[in-house]
Amino acid sequence: MKAIILFSGGLDSTVLLAKALEEKKQVFLLSFDYGQRHIVELSSAQKIASHYGLTIKTLKLPNDCFRGSSLIGDGEVSREIKELKVNDIPTTYVPARNTLFFAFAMGFAETIDANEIHYGANKLDYNAYPDCRPEFISAFQKVLDIGSKNANLGKPIKLCTPLVHLDKSEIIQLGKKLKAPIELSFSCYSPSQEGLSCEECLSCRLRNEGFKNVDQSARARYL
Repeated sequence: MKAIILFSGGLDSTVLLAKALEEKKQVFLLSFDYGQRHIVELSSAQKIASHYGLTIKTLKLPNDCFRGSSLIGDGEVSREIKELKVNDIPTTYVPARNTLFFAFAMGFAETIDANEIHYGANKLDYNAYPDCRPEFISAFQKVLDIGSKNANLGKPIKLCTPLVHLDKSEIIQLGKKLKAPIELSFSCYSPSQEGLSCEECLSCRLRNEGFKNVDQSARARYL
């Protein structure tokens, strides 16, 4: 079973990769450079890929079509943990990002005859980001079913989101169970010029909170 892993080098995609490998998938890692301010995560992605003896295909996308997101440098990255309502879209939302990621993954899947595309959306994501919600995933599954040559030839491509009902603590627990190298992952939205996590942005706080919920003495340390 061939599976494309949309791989950022963050905590969620690291556990996603470990889960696919544990399920004996033949994995292909796909990453994107879209001008994100936390591009250091791609260095973490390379370290994790090397840990597993894998290589990464990285696609560079023009960032001028992603303006208006704090992840691209427009505005401040959120530093507040709160319960997001359905229509509260955080500043870290990147316009059409997942639509484009899935479209490129679809093309890659058809090229290599992959059976699955794996994406690490989690419980917190689908509360905040419209392109991480189950209804969006279902809608793109229809795109795969209707618009791909492979599906029309009886070789459907499945869009898999196995972490979508897990919170950060549950993802960390799963990662530990799978012996995923989560210490190599990087989860900061606003790293320093030296590539160090800020420990203050929403992503850092959620990561730290997740580790503390798993182990009160734990900190989300990086190697």
